[in-house]
Amino acid sequence: MKKHILFFIIWTVTISLTAQEKAKPIFKDGEAQVVPAFNDPKDWIREDLWVETTFDTDGDNKPDRMHVAVTRPQQTETQGLKLPVIYESSPYFAGVAPNVEGAFHDVYHELGATGKEIVHPSVTRRGERPIISNSKIKKWVPRGFIVVHSSSPGTGLSQGSPTVGGENESLAPKAVIDWLNGRAKGYTTPYGDEEVKAYWATGKVGMTGTSYNGTLPLAAATTGVEGLEAIIPVAPNTSYYHYYRSNGLVRSPGGYLGEDVDVLYNFIHSGDESKRAYADSVYRDTEIRNGIDRKTGDYNEFWAGRDYLNDMKPMKAALFMSHGFNDWNVMPEHSYRIYKKAEEMGLPVKIYYHQYGHGGPPPLSMMNRWFTKYLFGIDNGAEKGPKAYIVRENDKNDDPTAYANYPNPEAKDVTLFLQKDGLKTGALTSKKVKNQGKQTLIDDYTLSGDSLAQLPSSNHRLLFVTPVLKEDIHLSGLSTLNIKLASSKPAANLSVWMVSLPWNKEKNAKMTDNIITRGWADPQNYKSLTESEPLKPGKFYEMSFNLIPDDQVIPAGQQIGLMIFSSDNKFTLLPKPGTELTIDLDNTSIEIPVVGGKKVFEKAIEKKE
Repeated sequence: MKKHILFFIIWTVTISLTAQEKAKPIFKDGEAQVVPAFNDPKDWIREDLWVETTFDTDGDNKPDRMHVAVTRPQQTETQGLKLPVIYESSPYFAGVAPNVEGAFHDVYHELGATGKEIVHPSVTRRGERPIISNSKIKKWVPRGFIVVHSSSPGTGLSQGSPTVGGENESLAPKAVIDWLNGRAKGYTTPYGDEEVKAYWATGKVGMTGTSYNGTLPLAAATTGVEGLEAIIPVAPNTSYYHYYRSNGLVRSPGGYLGEDVDVLYNFIHSGDESKRAYADSVYRDTEIRNGIDRKTGDYNEFWAGRDYLNDMKPMKAALFMSHGFNDWNVMPEHSYRIYKKAEEMGLPVKIYYHQYGHGGPPPLSMMNRWFTKYLFGIDNGAEKGPKAYIVRENDKNDDPTAYANYPNPEAKDVTLFLQKDGLKTGALTSKKVKNQGKQTLIDDYTLSGDSLAQLPSSNHRLLFVTPVLKEDIHLSGLSTLNIKLASSKPAANLSVWMVSLPWNKEKNAKMTDNIITRGWADPQNYKSLTESEPLKPGKFYEMSFNLIPDDQVIPAGQQIGLMIFSSDNKFTLLPKPGTELTIDLDNTSIEIPVVGGKKVFEKAIEKKE
């Protein structure tokens, strides 16, 4: 009898061990699959800790520690299973400041002046440990990844101060990755000395997130930290200058008129209340206030230090960018500029664009293949084939069209010239006609760009349109405006929209129905972004600048319109109406990127019998 019992015990243990051996990642078609043994949340191990960094930004003479939360399958404890990590960091996990009156900069004043002091609302921190966030967990833990979250410096239970793009926001996720690789120390408490080790991690890390949470993967990657193998930034802010300025002009992100670095600082500063006064004094009221320069909008040392394009030399991580072409908050130029630089550096790169607004990750399958390739080492060819995936205008986000690259390699610049009368509706043509003269518009911020584009005539904008398209035209890449203009005052806003006409007035109109792309510039910066000078009233100046990158098919039956105006009440400062801008039509043109080039454009507008 005892022998039978012993045999039963051995048989049970053997079956148990066999079952445990099967509890490991499974791959099919190059993607990590949901593993039943990893799929029950009640079996997940959730713990939190503090990782020590190499900086002190809260003034206590101790290295700041970042609050970190880990979610992992129980097999990493019961079987000694080691798995790679998908990591998200954020300043938002513990809550944000309320939207109170006066928290944003006043925009109703003359250019070169500043408005009244902003109000500094305080954040009431929320959240209990050990939960920092539940994002990404249900998607990735069942597929055999460990998910890690951390609050960025000066937010939540992380020590230090937010700097909105400062060096510590790059070094903080680097420290977490170092800890995952055994190169940094983690502790069970914020100030204690009981260590925690990441014995369950393989050391390979991928990062992803959206908006600010998409910025931090890039920030970490620019440190060149070993172990960060792949990143998928979604709608990342890659340069705070490009977020809050445009070609020398003070320009707000869409939907947040009057926001600037100091406003965002207040919005996210949810850290230790006893340390906030120090951080406010050193960072917000000194470094940020002295650096943002809302008077000139020039690119300076402060902005250069918050432009991740300048820091990419050490970067090694495989990069998969994601953005919406109609994101007027974090505009698509943010991903474009980083993608092109990474491609130039020879890094593995892909880019995914859709036609909607802020946010929007690539399809799960594409993300899965990217992380499976670089974190598990599965040779699935994720890095091969087309580099660009673009969701066409009437398609769903999970059904992108593959292209060799972005911009489309078949796109060639077509130069279009202006013919009067732009106060009514002038012509936009590939054939230059001389002696078009000059036309003057009058600034009036009370009229929106939307309304100006729909008016049959207006002295507050100049509008030039192509003939009605007989065939679709595919635009892909950057449009460049070359303009010669004079102002009646020493400073003026310059706003430019490319539109598709006739305007679709329906409430359910798609974003792509009306706006093709936009651009803004400060004529005072006609020489460079770093140097501005007051304009001499009546003197003409020449400048060139790119509009926001786009990829859009303009359907037959529409016209491509170029609208030039001054203050844009959705984005710019709003001075008293009356400033006059005079445009030299003979010396102003726009280059648009047409797939197929001039022949395709000419064919699309030719008269047919």
